[in-house]
Order: sequence, then structure tokens, then C-alpha cells
Amino acid sequence: MSTTRIVALEAPYEDAVAETFKRFLPPGMEPLKLFRTQAHNARVLQRTFAGNLLDQGSIDLRARELIILRTCARCGSEYEWGVHVALFAERAALSAADVAATLGSDPDQSALPAHEGLLLKAVDELHDTSTISDGLWDELARHYSSAQILEIIALTGNYHAISFMTNAARVELETFAPRFSR
Repeated sequence: MSTTRIVALEAPYEDAVAETFKRFLPPGMEPLKLFRTQAHNARVLQRTFAGNLLDQGSIDLRARELIILRTCARCGSEYEWGVHVALFAERAALSAADVAATLGSDPDQSALPAHEGLLLKAVDELHDTSTISDGLWDELARHYSSAQILEIIALTGNYHAISFMTNAARVELETFAPRFSR
């Protein structure tokens, strides 16, 4: 990745930004470089936090993180993929093989259970075609409710936007986050 296009802000932050960080980040957590980059536009920062889908939803944490990791991998967002591996993989009970599956070219070749492989396939179809084929929809519907499928779609779209931000602004990688294996 070449030089960062928008340098992450440093404290002290303007009041609206400081309030957003205080409201949405756990006490004592330093804002990530992505958030400090978005802080150049307080509205974008606030909307990102408001629509982040990291709260308890209709799908479990493991499924959520598989979707996010696959989306970020497909979009080439090493920044966001690495942050999610570092901050959520252990809590989501994702093994090294599970994380590696999010980078693999064929979900059918992963060691993931079939219903989780469907999540990667859904991300792939949404990424490649902006829709889900009838056949895959039918397979998803055997394992996931309509509410869960909508969340799968929303997460994929949301993390496309986050990937666009990290890639286009060339957000500097976090030192604590793993990298794509080469």
C-alpha cells in the first residue's frame, strides 16, 4: 500500500469528534486509525458508528465475523480484515483455519461447516454480482431465517463501504493487527 492519503487525527479532538469517541468506544480504548481518519468528517464518523452492526443481531458473533472477514478479504481491505481478526476472532471462536478460509478462493474447499461455507458464498455472490442467486438463496433459507439473510446482506454491504474507506484513504495498518498471508 502506498502513502496514506488522509492522515489520522491526533488528540485533542474537536468536541463533536471527542463526544462520538466517548459515546461509542469502550472506556480507555484509543480510537483506531480508521476512526481517526473518518474524524476529518464528524458526520461520516457518527454515521459509521450508528450503522456499524456490531451489536447483538439476528446472527451470532461467529457468523458475523466470518461475513465481515470474507467481505474485507474480497475487497482487499487488509486493514479492516486484520483489525477484525485481532479484536474478534478469539471471541468468535474462529480458529486459524477458519480465518484462513476467509482468504481462500473456494469456500467449498474450506474446513468450515456447510452452513458457514454458505455465508462465504453469499458474500462472494454479493461481491461479484450484487445479488444472491435463487439456488444459493434457497440453500441459505434452509439454515437462516429471513431476518438473518437480511443481516447477511446488510453486513456485506456495510463492510464494502468500510473497505472502500480503508482502501481509498489508504488508512495506515494497525500495528497490532495481522496481515493477509502472502
